[in-house]
Amino acid sequence: MEEALLGKNGTGRAGKEEDMAEIKSVKQFGIAWAEENKRLWYLAGPSIFTSICRYSLGATTQVFAGHLTTLELDAVSTENMVIAGLAFGIMMGMGSALETLCGQAYGAKQFHMLGVYMQRSWLILLAMSACLLPVYLFATPLLRLFKQDEDIAVLAGRFALYMIPQLFAYALNFPISKFLQAQSKVLVMAGIAAFALVFHVALTWLLVGYFRLGLPGAAVSLNLAWWTVVGGQFAYIAMGNCPGAWNGFSWAAFTGLGSFVWLSIGSAIMLCLEFWYYMILIVLVGHLKDAQIAVAAVSICNNINGWEFMVFFGFNVAISVRISNELGAGRPRAAKFSILCVLISSLTLGIIFFSLVLAFRDVYGVPFTNSADVVRAVSDLAVVFAFTLLLNSVQPVLSGVAVGAGWQWLVAYVNLGCYYGVGIPIGGLLAFYYNFGVKGMWSGMLAGVCLQTVIIVAITAGTNWKKEAMKAGSRIRKWGGEDETRDGSGVIAGPQRLT
Repeated sequence: MEEALLGKNGTGRAGKEEDMAEIKSVKQFGIAWAEENKRLWYLAGPSIFTSICRYSLGATTQVFAGHLTTLELDAVSTENMVIAGLAFGIMMGMGSALETLCGQAYGAKQFHMLGVYMQRSWLILLAMSACLLPVYLFATPLLRLFKQDEDIAVLAGRFALYMIPQLFAYALNFPISKFLQAQSKVLVMAGIAAFALVFHVALTWLLVGYFRLGLPGAAVSLNLAWWTVVGGQFAYIAMGNCPGAWNGFSWAAFTGLGSFVWLSIGSAIMLCLEFWYYMILIVLVGHLKDAQIAVAAVSICNNINGWEFMVFFGFNVAISVRISNELGAGRPRAAKFSILCVLISSLTLGIIFFSLVLAFRDVYGVPFTNSADVVRAVSDLAVVFAFTLLLNSVQPVLSGVAVGAGWQWLVAYVNLGCYYGVGIPIGGLLAFYYNFGVKGMWSGMLAGVCLQTVIIVAITAGTNWKKEAMKAGSRIRKWGGEDETRDGSGVIAGPQRLT
């Protein structure tokens, strides 16, 4: 199935090394666009489904906790969003370095390096897990530091101790996921994620609903669900379903860690600056007048935004795989065309979401609250929220391009300047000095997103993709392969083996 659709080398060219021909007519564009969209949706569809299933693991736990007591719901929500959310963001960010390295190595047919890269990432993320362990061990004092309710801080801290196994599951899961994504093994990932979710729901009902084990039972179920994902994916690899890419454990994983760590840190900073941006929005809104209504309205919008992000995260994965594969194979023109195709598809969906929010501005908050004041506050945010959804249809795609090309540190600097140097100060000025409230806060932060999007679009449009393909080859040689010879277009003459 995968080879039939994507080609034996996973890039849709059936192993050919030549770049795509120049498009000179509307008909040629239509044919190429249809073929590229088939590849993109093959990657994006299962990735969207996988993201939703994994997102639903924590959400399911919160639902069951909500049937215990309000305090236990608050504790689980706090641990899930703050403690586990911090670890999740850092781990996924650091694991995203593999999207660059594995994707480019796979495109270059340096298949043997994928397993080595994955093992290096395991070492780095396991070390990071040990560094993050004190956050779990001392969660209660940390939550008190942030002025959290005492009862919630104590119970959330206890639940965080139960969830330590999940932290180490994150460390193993993300490298495995990126390893499989680089080879377009997205259908198996979706199947494992679906099984883990069904297993989690059933086990949580048994432990929490039937045996009345409360939060310890919920923690056992959630930990087992994440380890089911890890075990299922690794079992698929170990059974020989990734020939050439997994050749067992290797001492080569302990070499070249310095550069690998640097790229991993850049990936983590890039993604975490994005994730934490809207978390800061909620914190700042909590200092406005009528804070309870404002926070509720922003939380509802962020909830919807989170589900929409699951859709565009699928495009993020798809374009990251396509860009890294094509650059690794020395096909810069094909990489550029992939960007154009995914932007058209994602922007079309963004316009649809934009229109739906404006059309239903008076009712889309109703399912989330019984408060008429909150519904009005949500309606009042409709315009700025609609533009947020529109920009969010493009921004994750651009992040995926950056990861596929290896621009993590560049985008990290752009995010820092646009989000925290421009967006938050403007939002604070509009909200607190000019008294525009939550709408002013969000509008200022949206300006930061808009500026970041414009800058990344300009960088992408002005990139010499032939040079990027040559950089990809250099990166592959530097971090594991022998020197390979390339022709003037940057195409790899042939695969080499690790000595």
